[in-house]
Amino acid sequence: MIFAIIPARSGSKGVPDKNIRKLSGFSLIEWSINACKKSQLIDEIYVSTDSKEYQKHALEKGAKVPFLRPIEISNDFSTDYEFIMHALDWF
Repeated sequence: MIFAIIPARSGSKGVPDKNIRKLSGFSLIEWSINACKKSQLIDEIYVSTDSKEYQKHALEKGAKVPFLRPIEISNDFSTDYEFIMHALDWF
């Protein structure tokens, strides 16, 4: 199986709530989920977020969000490695 893991941390200082704001009719999370849905290679779509609001939004758009990312790996200096390892540990 091939999983897509979409990062969507809250707390952006430059553009507040940028991941759920609409851009040409869709949120950034929704754009990413829709792109994954179009792929014939991706079996399941997961969103890694630290926000219950983002979690709800991603679930409504068809992704799975079975866990929330810990706050200690959800700050301005957190790396992609950290959220990916967190997701892999959960799996």
